[in-house]
Amino acid sequence: MPKIILIGSPNSGKSLLFNRLTGLHHKVANFPGITVDVGIGKMRALPDVELVDFPGTYSLQAISAEEKVAVEHFERALDDPEVEQVLCLIDATRLEKSLYFTLQVIRDCERHGKPVTVLANMVDVLDSHGLSLDVGELGEAIHTPVLPISARTGKGADEIARHIQANRQLGPQPPRAHLLDAPDVLLRGTAHQLARRYGPKGDVLVRTQTRLDSFFLHSVTGGFAFFAIMYLLFQSIFTWSAPAMDAVETGLGAIANLVVPLIGSHVARDFTSDALFGGIGAFLVFVPQIFVLTFVIGLLEDSGYMARAALICHKPLRLFGLTGKSFIPMLSGVACAIPGIYAARAIDSPRKRLLTYMAIPLMPCSARLPVYTLLIAAFIPSGTALGGLVGWQGLAMFCIYFFGMLCGLLVTGIISRTSEDHYTDLPFVLELPPYRVPGIWPLLRNAWNRSKHFVTKAGKIIFTVTMVIWVLGYFPNYGTDLGTSWLGYLGRVVEPVFAPLGLDWRYAVAILTSFLAREVFVGTLGTIFGIEAADENMTPLVQQIQSSDLAIGSGLALLVFFAIALQCVSTVAILSKESGSGALATKMFVGYLLLAYSAALAVYHLAALVG
Repeated sequence: MPKIILIGSPNSGKSLLFNRLTGLHHKVANFPGITVDVGIGKMRALPDVELVDFPGTYSLQAISAEEKVAVEHFERALDDPEVEQVLCLIDATRLEKSLYFTLQVIRDCERHGKPVTVLANMVDVLDSHGLSLDVGELGEAIHTPVLPISARTGKGADEIARHIQANRQLGPQPPRAHLLDAPDVLLRGTAHQLARRYGPKGDVLVRTQTRLDSFFLHSVTGGFAFFAIMYLLFQSIFTWSAPAMDAVETGLGAIANLVVPLIGSHVARDFTSDALFGGIGAFLVFVPQIFVLTFVIGLLEDSGYMARAALICHKPLRLFGLTGKSFIPMLSGVACAIPGIYAARAIDSPRKRLLTYMAIPLMPCSARLPVYTLLIAAFIPSGTALGGLVGWQGLAMFCIYFFGMLCGLLVTGIISRTSEDHYTDLPFVLELPPYRVPGIWPLLRNAWNRSKHFVTKAGKIIFTVTMVIWVLGYFPNYGTDLGTSWLGYLGRVVEPVFAPLGLDWRYAVAILTSFLAREVFVGTLGTIFGIEAADENMTPLVQQIQSSDLAIGSGLALLVFFAIALQCVSTVAILSKESGSGALATKMFVGYLLLAYSAALAVYHLAALVG
């Protein structure tokens, strides 16, 4: 199938344009490191043409691992006979930076006979400030067509498709070889001259960004703004998602009341009530919180604040052997450790990339969120203080999230000071993208897709584990006595390991199954408690935990255990792949497991001493 290559610098709007042209709704973010692989999709206006989205790179002289992915794929694509054209996206508000990379692309395409079209993005920003870009004169100067577009508003998107189709009808048209032997030094100087001659006149964009940076990057106001934004992030997880969680719980209860009585078979009825609605239903209740978390993080990314947060964090992170660029994959790990590990490719220093790998699994990912929510709701009162501004449960969520992050920093700080440095560090260089108003609909779509992906990815594991748990707990006595079931026997075998934490065999089984995926802990407990109450309607899992007389010290120990333990098979596999060391992933899994158990045991005994 004919292919069109889309390439550009980070923060140029490339992924947003790719989404608009293909309708795939890929992740869009306003900081380097979010696009870590090659995306492929059919163009909506030209269904017989594939558009290939490459990771963003600042030049064809790769420095970071992510840039190497982009450059290597681009070089291979130029030799691909199916590649007909190349679209090079530039940021019209930062012309000089974009033009240097563009001239490199044009030069390499000339050497391989591939026609290039330059897409000048963000002309809507120029229009809003009364500025202009002379695309006609610029196109003549570089001997390449330049199309003005806006990936955010869709301006010029139809013209891109018409231009591609017109080029296809003309047949192979090798580009003019005017940069064939030009060295990079000459291209950099040429880019500077072209930007001065044809770029937007005036410094209104720079002055606007500088004025905002003087507040958000100030040593005092910037710090307060950072902590306020992070605190609001975690408070919103409970406040904004509570109505949706209540709606899901009510809806599941209503459906269970309608469906379960219609099932004639006693075994099938018990399975539907206890395994499906009790186990899987207990997990689905927490999906709204994942949606809210993803949406708020997306707001920070697309607004341009995320890069500022990375700059703010560079100095304190440096104390723990990390870099400001580590903040981006670490915060990505708040959603899921896997994209956070991929995003670590953008860290130039191999040593700091390795330390970031060690910190990411300790970030409070969304898979932990259902567990945290369950335990906090069971042991922390739902009251508020300061006129409703501070919720105790939201404060507890903030504390456990902060605890996980602190553990990650402490681990990297100790390792960076005790291990030998076999790598050569690179300087910290970070581009600050312009401040922009985020597009709400793309963020909502991304949050929906993230939640749906989370459910579908975890749903298979949860369904399988739920079935196994239900079968083990239902037979051989058909659910009459859970203690004498197969599950009861298995739980008592492993119970001595968790008994020092005040946990009985039920929680021991849930912890074991959670090593497949942390969120399975909730589904397993839902299934176990549902089996005990098979003759009743489904009751909230929180109430059942409270009625089980679990000590608060055990609840706090569980929180600490889940905050530290590396309980995700997928994360271990990705760590092994990205680091190129299966031994590293294995050591991290075992080390964090032992650390989690030790910390949980200490918290349990401390709670007992406090009384």
